[in-house]
Amino acid sequence: MSGQPRAWQRMLSGRRLDLLDPSPLDVEIVDIAHGLARVARWNGQTAGPHVFSVAQHSLLVEAIGGAFEPATNAAGRLELLLHDAPEYVIGDIISPFKAAIGHSYKAVETRLLAAIRLRFGLTPEPTAATQRLIKRADRLSAYLEATRLAGFSQVEAVRVFGRPDRLDGDLGTLLEPWPTAEAQSAFLARFHALADDAAGVAQPATAS
Repeated sequence: MSGQPRAWQRMLSGRRLDLLDPSPLDVEIVDIAHGLARVARWNGQTAGPHVFSVAQHSLLVEAIGGAFEPATNAAGRLELLLHDAPEYVIGDIISPFKAAIGHSYKAVETRLLAAIRLRFGLTPEPTAATQRLIKRADRLSAYLEATRLAGFSQVEAVRVFGRPDRLDGDLGTLLEPWPTAEAQSAFLARFHALADDAAGVAQPATAS
């Protein structure tokens, strides 16, 4: 038995992902969808018969980002959808605990996200404009989840997350926690729709 601690995780797809030195070749969307649908936002402290999963949060952020910037192309919306993808292996650690852990957590998360982005044809890091859109959409998502699901008053949520931007449009059932299988299926379907659109733009068909 090696004296080194194990730094990899076996995935249901059969891949073995090294958490400290992740390879894009070991990243599979089926593993991401499976994991995110089983990771609870807010440490599970949300109302309803089902947890509000990171998979559903990701769909919510993508919808909000698209509503804020309707001209965002498929690749940009894919970046919104995958913004929390590393949590399929490292979990959703709440902000107060992240602050206590410090840089070590962020370094692992950053390497994982870079590998995920490369695996799906994105640059290792988003542009500054995309980062701003992700943060804006993520902040409103957190405010909405906090006040509708996690027991925060509006006053408390504004103090923690800031005053939310106005959003025009209906978010449908995205703030109603779904069963695990439904969240997993919806995340996977949305990923494939966006990835197919992004690939179609990047590689236009040759005229016959």
